[in-house]
Amino acid sequence: MQGFSVPRSPQGRTSLTPPPPWYYAGNLLLVDYAADPQAVAAVLPPGLTPDPRDPGGCTAFFVDWQYASTSGEELTDPVRSQYHEFLILVNAAYEGTAVQTCPYIYVDRDTSMARGWIQGWPKKIGQVHTTRPSPLPSPAAPQVGPGGLFAASLSSNGRRLAEATLTLEHVSTDPVFLGHRSVINVRHFPRLSAGQHDKPAVHELVRSRLSGVTRTDIWEGAATLSYHPAPDAELDALAPRQVRRGYRYSTAFQIDDLDVLADLTGYV
Repeated sequence: MQGFSVPRSPQGRTSLTPPPPWYYAGNLLLVDYAADPQAVAAVLPPGLTPDPRDPGGCTAFFVDWQYASTSGEELTDPVRSQYHEFLILVNAAYEGTAVQTCPYIYVDRDTSMARGWIQGWPKKIGQVHTTRPSPLPSPAAPQVGPGGLFAASLSSNGRRLAEATLTLEHVSTDPVFLGHRSVINVRHFPRLSAGQHDKPAVHELVRSRLSGVTRTDIWEGAATLSYHPAPDAELDALAPRQVRRGYRYSTAFQIDDLDVLADLTGYV
């Protein structure tokens, strides 16, 4: 049987994701904001502590991604290469260094969810939409320039969970972006065997690694952000107390490695 991930098969074509490296290109709308510091502290994994300089700091990301493996075959089958994602990164500290961690993340493709779980991103299925720009002036699409108005939303299981707007003003000289701090998450795979439910097969602290990162200019402007309650989500606990600034840019990078920082077996 062949395949990097399940389901494995004789030819390996049914595997949810091929072996890395994995290549990504995307357009990102993000909102930097401050939440309740106690709510942020409550979602930090073992080994991370509140950021002493910004204990309530969070960033919400709405992303339109395109992905490809080494073969590039996904680009000829866009339903496999294109997906949308929403995630929250909260500020923290690890061994005295400013980092971030992701408590919640939603995606609209099972292939992306599989890659996320392998890396330690706790992905759930959701529906994410973002305003698309156009290189041509039109009432149907904003320009990436002064006055460009963008919006985004997240829903899951029929309920709207998050929405944001951003009005571009100028290229940022001090931007917030994906990767401006290292991201440290928890890879967790439980056991179903009776008597071992509290003894996961994998429970480790990991640091994400991106390589070959490129970015366009990062535009910033005034933003809004709101979260809505739902019985199967806890985003609203991290609702904004203060919205700082919004940012929009495009990026490309690849993923083919991961740093394992600690075994968390004793912290279940």
